[in-house]
Amino acid sequence: MIRHTVVFTLMHPAGSEEEAGFLETGRRVLTGVPGVEDFTIARQVSSQSQFAFQFSMHFRDQAEYDAYSAHEDHVQFVETRWKKEVTAFSEFDFEPYDA
Repeated sequence: MIRHTVVFTLMHPAGSEEEAGFLETGRRVLTGVPGVEDFTIARQVSSQSQFAFQFSMHFRDQAEYDAYSAHEDHVQFVETRWKKEVTAFSEFDFEPYDA
């Protein structure tokens, strides 16, 4: 299992219709890509981070994650919305650690 997380800040004012539209489009588009499980959107509450939001999702394995990354709906969302509206981001991909 892979937990894919991306934290980000948008160019839109907090609480604006544009902000809500971006988040809802992200949810609709990304949850439609095969392999995406347990998709969540979270808002940052710590003053110690520059990032305002988080998209998080699970993939069963590397093959599903790779298919998601290359999927036309994901690529189109990145090209038409993400690159234009996200001002800063960082990505984290984790597998469970079994010591």
